[in-house]
Amino acid sequence: MATELSQNLLLAVPLAPLAGSLVAGLAGKAVGRRGAHWAAILGVGIAFAISALVLRDVIGGARFNRTIYEWMQLGGLKMEIGFLVDGLTAMMMVVVTFVSLMVHIYTIGYMADDPGYQRFFSYISLFTFSMLMLVMSNNFLQLFFGWEAVGLVSYLLIGFWYTRPTAIFANLKAFLVNRVGDFGFILGIGLIVAFAGTLNYGEAFAKGADLAKLTFPGSEWMLITVICICLFIGAMGKSAQFPLHVWLPDSMEGPTPISALIHAATMVTAGIFMVARMSPLFELSDTALSFVMVIGAITALFMGFLGIIQNDIKRVVAYSTLSQLGYMTVALGASAYSIAVFHLMTHAFFKALLFLAAGSVIIGMHHDQDIRNMGGLRKYMPITWITSLLGSLALIGTPLFSGFYSKDSIIEAVHESHLPGAGFAYFAVAAGVFVTAFYSFRMYFLVFHGPERFHDKPFPPPAHDDHAAAHDAHGATGQDEHATHAEPDAHHDDGHGHAPHESPWVVTLPLILLAIPSVVIGAMTIGPMLYGDFFKDAITVLGERHPAMEELAKEFHGPLAMATHSLTSPILWLAIAGVVAAYFFYMVRPGIPAAIQQRFGFIYRLLDNKYYMDWFNEHVLARAARGTGRGLWRGGDVGFIDNILIDGSARTIGGISALTRQIQSGYLYWYALVMIVGVIGLMTWQLWPFLGALLMRP
Repeated sequence: MATELSQNLLLAVPLAPLAGSLVAGLAGKAVGRRGAHWAAILGVGIAFAISALVLRDVIGGARFNRTIYEWMQLGGLKMEIGFLVDGLTAMMMVVVTFVSLMVHIYTIGYMADDPGYQRFFSYISLFTFSMLMLVMSNNFLQLFFGWEAVGLVSYLLIGFWYTRPTAIFANLKAFLVNRVGDFGFILGIGLIVAFAGTLNYGEAFAKGADLAKLTFPGSEWMLITVICICLFIGAMGKSAQFPLHVWLPDSMEGPTPISALIHAATMVTAGIFMVARMSPLFELSDTALSFVMVIGAITALFMGFLGIIQNDIKRVVAYSTLSQLGYMTVALGASAYSIAVFHLMTHAFFKALLFLAAGSVIIGMHHDQDIRNMGGLRKYMPITWITSLLGSLALIGTPLFSGFYSKDSIIEAVHESHLPGAGFAYFAVAAGVFVTAFYSFRMYFLVFHGPERFHDKPFPPPAHDDHAAAHDAHGATGQDEHATHAEPDAHHDDGHGHAPHESPWVVTLPLILLAIPSVVIGAMTIGPMLYGDFFKDAITVLGERHPAMEELAKEFHGPLAMATHSLTSPILWLAIAGVVAAYFFYMVRPGIPAAIQQRFGFIYRLLDNKYYMDWFNEHVLARAARGTGRGLWRGGDVGFIDNILIDGSARTIGGISALTRQIQSGYLYWYALVMIVGVIGLMTWQLWPFLGALLMRP
């Protein structure tokens, strides 16, 4: 087995999706719809095939860490493009390319009649290229390039239907919130460059011990703590951690395929990957790890509560993504980095499955997204039903399913952690098990079981003034899942005139292919990924300071024994209780939720308004920023720069010129007089000291 991977082969992984994106985007009209989707799919397919080969070689011991291209050198600081391929990178490459390939295939059916078909394929291939550049980088410059590139393409994809005001608001919101996180991220990189003098991962990690001895200039804060918290603020934006989570639910304004890609394998996992990659630095600061853990715990529990009251099928899945990202972040804070990326991998498969299944339901329901208008779809959409069930079982951590092994490991790792905040984090992730099971199976039961409510549509969508514009933008027959908000009358008629139907094979095939790893990948990989050598040279854990992984290794006796042991664990019974409660509330006694909502209206309003975070951001922060900006504009730009520096200097020059113009009369006698006065003045100035001395004599 080769000990080093081929550079040319690695280059083909990100460049193949980039080539597909360029063909679909620049030559979309020339190659047509078929040419665009085949170019994009071929590019991502090649990337996946090579990534699978790379993973095989990495398992066999092959590694790669080399500069591909040196852009410039400033003193001793090198700015390069380079690849670092180890176990962590190889796993991410396979997950990103496989999920992206499934989304590409799914898009053929989902976006079949959309007028922006070629543009969409160009965007999602470019998204894949950006994420691959991020995960394959061996230096902070390339990491930041990929980091910003996925943010830029997400802006384009969330606002894909750019004639909809809600889509424009959502993509602008995502862009601005991520800028807040990215500001912290670039500050962290800047501190590393300033004090370590390098952009290369390996060189920076080698100087970690020296950085840990320094304090931040002008304060008593430890420099390594400031660096790690700044880096994590970047992760809070990309991976949607409280309070920078507010952009993620609104990203549902984009088409369903991109919701799956953003939420499952690309943008939101970038922050988790980055912190795991930076483990040699984070291990040196317990304060930073505690901060990470507490933020993750808040996100895991409180975002899960919001999923309970959602009625839009995509938003239920979106809030589950927020909650699961919180679980990953908690694992990072407990120094269980390998468990965090293990859950990242398992979550990518079952979350992509759930999003694409939600899109299949939307197609079958003729673009109605309200789960209260569904019910009984099991017999109409059997493939979507069974794959959704498998995805939901994986999400709630059912034994033997992939989500069980990663999620249960996170909870145990937090239980073994002794860092400040671990007690609260354990409560949050344990309580989150019940919450996740409840909202997941609330959606499942309302969609696939119970009475068929789609004939009557008890909750017709509200009419919006912009429905005509949305209809024109997406085409009369376009795959517009947001048409429930745009054309209520038309879709209400659809509910009466047509029964739900199973989606075409280009939609159901990705569901089946994603369902397989959602069931088996956890049991297959938990041993080598968590307790083997798969991440040995990619992740650093100081066992004497953070012994959680060592404690879990002592208790691990194989995937089957772990599943059997869970029968005695309260975590499993919390999940079962959540499923039973959802069944009782929505299948047996459906009047109970309405009664609870009426009795505890203030709690419902709090959740319905998302803890008033959006209100606070829009009415407090945005107004404060607007007022600050207006003040800087009036006082700084207009008052100082325009009126003083620019216009003031012009007025001063004009005044001097006007005075000088009076002196320049053009008469010779005037010039002669000025010359005589000047000579007298010069003589007086030269003779004044002598005259003064004479006058001072007694």
